[in-house]
Amino acid sequence: MSKVKILTKGFFKENPSLILVLGMCPTLAVTTSVNNAIGMGAATTFVLLMSNLIISLLKNVIPDKVRIPCFIVIIATFVSIVDLIIQGFVPALSESLGVFIPLIVVNCIVLGRAEAFASKNGVIDSILDGLGMGIGFTISLILVAAVREILGAGSFMGFQFIPSDYNILIFVLAPGAFLVLGFIMALMRHIINRVTEKRKNKMCAAK
Repeated sequence: MSKVKILTKGFFKENPSLILVLGMCPTLAVTTSVNNAIGMGAATTFVLLMSNLIISLLKNVIPDKVRIPCFIVIIATFVSIVDLIIQGFVPALSESLGVFIPLIVVNCIVLGRAEAFASKNGVIDSILDGLGMGIGFTISLILVAAVREILGAGSFMGFQFIPSDYNILIFVLAPGAFLVLGFIMALMRHIINRVTEKRKNKMCAAK
């Protein structure tokens, strides 16, 4: 697989949340605003990138029988680092995201990429994979958060442009998160199916 495909597969074709259905807890919980989505996405991307890097470097040193505990320790180290950085420099974001920053340790996306990719591939490919999956996760968070914030709060990144009388409050509540995520996932699947069908038709026509 080319370096470009490794980087970009997480954006759309293998998007962690919208296609692989991983990391649902933060996707549903923190997407009440775009600012929260960007903060969670950036934190998760940092952890993915750094944990993939270290695990790829140490893959031949870590004993196979204890690889999962070792992966978790490495991931937890970078989660602690990013948690302390957010607390120190962006305390409002830290308060808003709350426990979901420490919970990155058990995020299926991070541990999944460590086990499925970083432990079996080189450093550069692992860095690209972690970066791509992190960006894809961030994109999915922003998409869900943008819809929820606009419809539920009448604002975008805190800028109010729809009067509160016209807000649909269900979209800032848990049911609204499920509704928005479901519709976006269905749209993504429809687009992928259409693109796949067009490619098959072109291949058939070329033959």
